[in-house]
Amino acid sequence: MSAVEVRDVYKVFGAKADAAVKMLKAGKTREEVAEATNTVPAVIDASFTIERGEIFVVMGLSGSGKSTLVRCLNLMHPPTSGSVLIDGQDLMSLTPAELREVRSEKISMVFQHFGLFPHRTVLENAAWGLEVRKVPEAERRERAAEALGLVGLAGWADSYPGELSGGMQQRVGLARALATDADVLLMDEAFSALDPLIRSEMQEQLVSLQQDLEKTIVFITHDLNEAMFLGDRIAIMKAGRIVQLGTTEEILRAPADDYVRAFVQDVDRSRVLTASAVMEEPVAMILRREGPSAALREMRLRQTSGLMVVDERKRLVGAATDDDVVRMIRSGADKLEHLMTADEVAQVGPDTPLVDCLIPSAESRLPLAVVDDDRTLLGVIPRVTLLNVLGGNDTNGAECSPDETSAEGGAAVTTAATDGEAVS
Repeated sequence: MSAVEVRDVYKVFGAKADAAVKMLKAGKTREEVAEATNTVPAVIDASFTIERGEIFVVMGLSGSGKSTLVRCLNLMHPPTSGSVLIDGQDLMSLTPAELREVRSEKISMVFQHFGLFPHRTVLENAAWGLEVRKVPEAERRERAAEALGLVGLAGWADSYPGELSGGMQQRVGLARALATDADVLLMDEAFSALDPLIRSEMQEQLVSLQQDLEKTIVFITHDLNEAMFLGDRIAIMKAGRIVQLGTTEEILRAPADDYVRAFVQDVDRSRVLTASAVMEEPVAMILRREGPSAALREMRLRQTSGLMVVDERKRLVGAATDDDVVRMIRSGADKLEHLMTADEVAQVGPDTPLVDCLIPSAESRLPLAVVDDDRTLLGVIPRVTLLNVLGGNDTNGAECSPDETSAEGGAAVTTAATDGEAVS
């Protein structure tokens, strides 16, 4: 069962909201409906599911309907039509008392403006949601203190909001939401009021917290860089409608229309894309037990001047260049020996941001090896692929110069074939 399910949700503001929905369903445009009914169609036919532990980002420009949509999820703005389910429970069917219980137990919200009580301490502010639920004082203070510790404010419990920076005040707001231990967190432009550096720190802290807490988070933003850094999936809204829903990679590689395409042109791809998103199949490789003649044949086949060397479980052992292989053949060696070791091979993890791949790629003759914690070779990143992606170009069909990497994931052939002819 999904954590959140939104089915055919419309939200129209105005006295003739029901009539407006009927017109929208009949195919009338938002502008036509607004003029005919004197209403504001804010959300139009929104449908999606959010899985447990997912960070689901809704983004768009001002007036796109994103903040209205998130308020439909806890019925702060009850949908004009459609349904919202939390853990399979249709909120539209609940009594006011049942809805209050769901809001206090299952859903917490973090707003753009911190909404802290200036006359209460940081601890008291963090415990406010528990106080509303009439949790005993000792328990709520303990849980609030734990939440403050999670967001790095353990030493500020007795301070007042006025003594904190903007970023610290937003951490208190996040701690207040975490203290309730709600399964679903709704975050409406939660970091938009912060300075860029503090905002970046808060984004990183949220991602770090999510590794441990595994909450279901719905995050609203107008910043695509923020959306792509945070989101497992992103819904992009325009004029009340969701125009594209997908992962960061799906949206960057295949924008749904010119509106989305205009957004992604300015995205910092080096920060939002990771090695796993651009790596290629590691076909230019050879088993450690194979000899130099087999390595030379593989280089000819793959048109590459370097091979990744792996063991039978595909764990990275090292690498062999054309010079290494020719030298082994000339010396009469029947095994791959005196190789570049695994530690000498430029390698990154699958979650490494592309910005952190630039220097090792520039310093390596071979493609970057993408490995997991056991050094299993997951893929490779040729330098030309990395540069094409960071330049916003499609890597399919990219042309490689003779000294660049090939589409198969290895460096283009240089001296191996020529020298090999003399010794094979």
